[in-house]
Amino acid sequence: MEGIADMTAQELKENNIKKVALLGTKYTMEQEFYKARLISSNIDVIIPDDKDRLIINDTIYNELCLGIISDKSQEKFLNIIEKVVSMGAQGVILGCTEIGLLLQQKDTHVRLFDTTLIHAKKAALFP
Repeated sequence: MEGIADMTAQELKENNIKKVALLGTKYTMEQEFYKARLISSNIDVIIPDDKDRLIINDTIYNELCLGIISDKSQEKFLNIIEKVVSMGAQGVILGCTEIGLLLQQKDTHVRLFDTTLIHAKKAALFP
């Protein structure tokens, strides 16, 4: 059975994305388990710099997991997205279930790949 990273890689390929940014917890962004699955599918992965990874991680745990959704945090995420786009990202993986509470496709011109939605779609189609 495919894991979420494999399902995401498939979705990226279907959308002709060859270079993608990965947003999630520090663990997800810094460890190889997720990135390696994408790289093995010939997709280049960009992760935010140390400062931005800390902002993302802190927002997930200290706000989103507690049900706090703020315009200020959304603005920070959108700024981070613009940075990774300037590094060549063609899309952005929302690699944590809570990020979708803060960002939706209508908020940015960059294609977002919400792993929660990808996983739900694949599960619904599973025979």
